[in-house]
Amino acid sequence: MATKPPAGDPVQDAPQVTPPKHAAAGLPAIGHTLRIAQEQMGLARTARTLLKVNQKNGFDCPGCAWPEGDKRHTAEFCENGAKAVAEEATLRRVTPAFFAEHPLADLAGRSGYWLGQQGRITEPMLLERGALAEGSDRYEAVSWERAFEVIAQELRALDSPDEAVFYTSGRTSNEAAFLFQLFVREFGTNNLPDCSNMCHESSGSALNETIGIGKGSVSLEDLHQADLIIVAGQNPGTNHPRMLSALEKAKSAGAKIISVNPLPEAGMERFKNPQTPVGMFKGTALNDLFLQIRIGGDQALFRLLNKLVIEAGGATDEQFIREHTHGYEEFAAAAEDTDWDETLTATGLTRPDIERALAMILASERTIVCWAMGLTQHKHSVATIREVVNLLLLRGNIGRPGAGVCPVRGHSNVQGDRTMGIFERPAPAFLDALDKEFGITSPREHGFDVVRSIQALRDGEAKVLFAMGGNFVGATPDTEVTEAAIRRASLTVHVSTKLNRSHAVTGRRALILPTLGRTDKDVQASGAGTGTGGRTGGRTGKKGTAQFVTVEDSMGMVHSSRGNLAPASPHLLSEPAIVARMARAVLGEASRTPWEEFERDYAAIRDRISRVVPGFEDFNARVARPGGFQLPHAPRDERRFPTKTGKANFTAAPVEYPHLPPGRLLLQTLRSHDQYNTTIYGLDDRYRGITGGRRVVMVNPEDAAELGLADGSYTDLVGEWRDGVERRAPGFRVVHYPTARGCAAAYYPETNVLVPLDSTADISNTPASKSVVVRFEPS
Repeated sequence: MATKPPAGDPVQDAPQVTPPKHAAAGLPAIGHTLRIAQEQMGLARTARTLLKVNQKNGFDCPGCAWPEGDKRHTAEFCENGAKAVAEEATLRRVTPAFFAEHPLADLAGRSGYWLGQQGRITEPMLLERGALAEGSDRYEAVSWERAFEVIAQELRALDSPDEAVFYTSGRTSNEAAFLFQLFVREFGTNNLPDCSNMCHESSGSALNETIGIGKGSVSLEDLHQADLIIVAGQNPGTNHPRMLSALEKAKSAGAKIISVNPLPEAGMERFKNPQTPVGMFKGTALNDLFLQIRIGGDQALFRLLNKLVIEAGGATDEQFIREHTHGYEEFAAAAEDTDWDETLTATGLTRPDIERALAMILASERTIVCWAMGLTQHKHSVATIREVVNLLLLRGNIGRPGAGVCPVRGHSNVQGDRTMGIFERPAPAFLDALDKEFGITSPREHGFDVVRSIQALRDGEAKVLFAMGGNFVGATPDTEVTEAAIRRASLTVHVSTKLNRSHAVTGRRALILPTLGRTDKDVQASGAGTGTGGRTGGRTGKKGTAQFVTVEDSMGMVHSSRGNLAPASPHLLSEPAIVARMARAVLGEASRTPWEEFERDYAAIRDRISRVVPGFEDFNARVARPGGFQLPHAPRDERRFPTKTGKANFTAAPVEYPHLPPGRLLLQTLRSHDQYNTTIYGLDDRYRGITGGRRVVMVNPEDAAELGLADGSYTDLVGEWRDGVERRAPGFRVVHYPTARGCAAAYYPETNVLVPLDSTADISNTPASKSVVVRFEPS
């Protein structure tokens, strides 16, 4: 039997941190992982569940979106994937009795770690407070029928559909995402922000303009065939651990690897692969070159490298440039003006460092550049990623095996959600196809992204927030502003498996709708949804048809996912069922969409997807094949670039990088090793040698000496931005750590309070969470 969740709140009660010793190993601690899994699931459930993770007849890991190869290991999961599964498949339960014992104020005072450790939510819960008669300070159990009635009341009371915001997290299945966006557009708005707005929106903006499609152009096999892999602004060891196996395989085939990052990361220094005896005990040093760049200096680095490639003579692919690209002359003229001294200032690198990188680029016929949030969350992120594309175009490294762009997505179906239409700025062709298929008229006006949604809630332009998964409050910037905005809403709704901070920061009314997870069996009975299913209106019985859902990984592979565990409660609904029943309650008889059919049979949803979304033709038959199928990608498959010019576009934006006032450092927010997105699995960051706490700030020892920050001392982090508003994160322990000079690092969501809501990337509007100017004041 699983152990009980923590009674106290260790993050609040004992924020102690052991001074770090920088680890240089990438070995997932198998014993540590299994211990955590057994604490949550018990021994038998652990074995039954973990052996189904990422298998062709199993379920897709609810963690990252890294793809699987055709041949799967028996244990096809990483340490953090096992933790994600354990937290979802836990035997711990959050029942109505729990909410009776914990009023809203108590929940609001708890840490995200404590909330997540309490277990699976078992019944729909409603909070009525504020302007309602007498109000309440506790969530209370309600029937599903009542929950949908409340949603319908609030949505119908709006003056305009645009006063509602419908957020989607990256773990929502293709089927649920397609139904969700269909309902929202039939309701009458494009307010469909999603977690992509906060992470890879900059990638999509840059890639759509330069190559015509906002997705990566490489497959897993391309990584294995590459001559050179550049990993920029990414920490695979913590955030995408299974990527390390792909890098190891590429390395064994002769590939070179350059890592560009402000912090040294253990997984890139030495990866110990537990899948092989040699890998487990000896390990592989993945990095051939580590460029410890200053935060925000990546655009300057790639611009100089591009200049040097052009100057090398015979190093560019002239035929590719002539036949497949546009804008080369303007770009080359801008690159010619690049200055060595300014680049060294912007990057903090040395000339020999850059010359070594250049030599490796010139020696490579097949180059891949991978990146993540370290490139996407700055004011000049879109321009930076365009510069990465420039480098690949110069050498013809798009549409060639072993070469291309590789934005490494986070959550397991974040890319699929966007493919299914979760986007506030949908393409007219998508809306035309949707309208034709369903006989509706979708709105054409662009909706709110995440930042604009918060501003709308803050300013009274939006009154309802519906979140399909995720932790909206914990994931978004400018915490105090965001929480105040949420509390102005008339209704907040969260479709969730477990508790998080968003359930404690609510509108006047709040609903928690508990849903099935990836690990749960999904059986839909014939006629499901026609009744209330008992007191809470949940699942209608044991008999029925087992359903599966589909997901798209970071490299465009679409495959099925089937849970194998009995649901955590008989009162849970699947996400497609929640959307279908909500749509019927809100839209009523006026809707001609067959919502009941979609709830009963997900194959019916896939049939409609196949007629609306390009690349999904014959969806049901193709996804039935083991391993699924790959979506088309014109630049990769045909060297065809669906841009406005009909070619791949070189770009020539002015080079930008952050400038620091004296006595300040540039802070990046990041994850610990015991964390995935806003979910906190534990209080250790083993690879960085930090244990027992999260309120730490990592500072280069030389910077710390200049600022008078002793190792182990406590400080407040005070954000500085042009609006003059003081944003303070109090009580952080200083940890001397080998960061790049002028740079500091601390974990989110604790430091989200320092990220101004209006400090965003140009074009993409992504929060600039990786470049926050801070000063230090004694705590």
